[in-house]
This record gives sequence, C-alpha cells and structure tokens, in this order.
Amino acid sequence: MTSTHRLTRAAYLESLNEFREFIKEQCSGLPGVNEEILYDVQLAVDEACTNIISHGYAELDPGSIILDLETAPEKLIIVLTDFGHAFEPSSAPIPDVNAPIEERELGGFGLFFIQQSVDEMTYEVTEDGNKMTLTKYLNKPVGGEK
Repeated sequence: MTSTHRLTRAAYLESLNEFREFIKEQCSGLPGVNEEILYDVQLAVDEACTNIISHGYAELDPGSIILDLETAPEKLIIVLTDFGHAFEPSSAPIPDVNAPIEERELGGFGLFFIQQSVDEMTYEVTEDGNKMTLTKYLNKPVGGEK
C-alpha cells in the first residue's frame, strides 16, 4: 500500500533534525526498510537540505523546504521542493575521493553523498519550485546494482 506524508520547515540548519526524525518516524517498521536504508535516505535528505539552505537560499531571505515522502512496498520516493536559486547538478564539480585528505577542497561532497546513498536522483525547475526527487529501492537482491 502506498502512502504519502509531507513536512514543511523553514530553510534553517536547525530544521535538519526534524527532517531526519520525520523520515525515521514514517519509515521505521516498514517492510524492506532496515537501518542501512534508513541511514542512506536520511543522509541523502540531510545533504540535499544542507545544499538548499547553504546555496539555494544564499543571499535570499530563508524560505521553506517541503519534504514529500511516498512509501510504497518496493521503494521510497522523497521529493524536496524549495523556492531558492536553481542549480544544474551536472555542473557541480566531481570531488576527487582518491586525493589525500590534506589536498581535498573543503566541501563539495554533498551531491556525491546523495548519489551514493540513493538509487535515483532527478532535479527539475518548475513553476512550483525547484524539485529534487530521490528514490531508494527496497528489497533489492543481495549484490544487486545501485
């Protein structure tokens, strides 16, 4: 059975914990959702919201972030909507994860962590705001591709 849940919060770093707790409350106990999947989804949302707060609303009055969570037997779909500056994910620099830590630039890993944590990520700019959709499949076969 599919169900949808929504949480809207101000785009402040202090709201991140509320998003994490919301995901935990809605997903804990669902078939196919184990601690690893829950962690991956929370991490992806945390990184995406941090980017929205830090970059999307940069030089703007803080707006809001809308988190829509759809739970289905085979997947979790999270849609994050904001009304800040748009961005093009393909233009974000790819961090060199193999570089020695002292040679790495500070930051720049958010999009990388998101892509590593979920199975699909899309981003679009619409009349209704900037929308990032994150999909995490449940009950994947062991050793299955991301």
